[in-house]
Amino acid sequence: MVKQDLIDRSPVRYFEKVLGGGLKAGEIGVITSKKGLGKTSVLVQIGLDMLLQGKKVIHVSFNQHSDYVISWYEDIFNEMAKKKNLDKAEEVKDELIRNRILLNFSQDVVTSQAIGRTLKALSEGGSKADALIIDGFDFSKASVEDFKAMKDLAKEMNIGIWYSGNVDGLSDAKNAVPSVLLPFKDVLDVVIFLEPKPDFIQLKVLKDRDVSVHNDIDLKLDTKTLLIAEK
Repeated sequence: MVKQDLIDRSPVRYFEKVLGGGLKAGEIGVITSKKGLGKTSVLVQIGLDMLLQGKKVIHVSFNQHSDYVISWYEDIFNEMAKKKNLDKAEEVKDELIRNRILLNFSQDVVTSQAIGRTLKALSEGGSKADALIIDGFDFSKASVEDFKAMKDLAKEMNIGIWYSGNVDGLSDAKNAVPSVLLPFKDVLDVVIFLEPKPDFIQLKVLKDRDVSVHNDIDLKLDTKTLLIAEK
């Protein structure tokens, strides 16, 4: 299989279809769950898909060392390449790495505004991002102003921003946005919750732009590989 086939047949295409074409420039998406259910895997698959399309991705990690994030990209790419029998896999991997920037910060030290300044500095230096991924974010330490600032940044730089972070679970109301996200609900465009099932991990879309989505969709993670299941 050649690279374009890998893009065309990626499970991320269905993921995007469910979200009306995927996260668009100027929008913020959030992936939440209890710890250890595959949030980073989903973000890395989104990042790899964009890298395969020749786009530039900046991946910020707040709770994992850069070496650990690199391992995620390596392992998931290798699994995809092996599964699809990708031609010239090592050459493709080298090409992707050139378009990826990994940053490791402490949320107690680095603010949303500082991330914005970093992105602008990278852009001015010739590394304009097409997407920003912020992994391991502690929503309890954030303010509405933080997310408004990031929303403004997404619009100004014409990028989509994906966050991930742990939550204890859903709110009392069925499939409602987790309580820790409620202060930011109006600023967020997409909210996805990962829920473990006996044989798979269900991706629940709790918010899709101005619509609260309560129905399960046929979007899952394989529990062994943590890859988005193919249709």
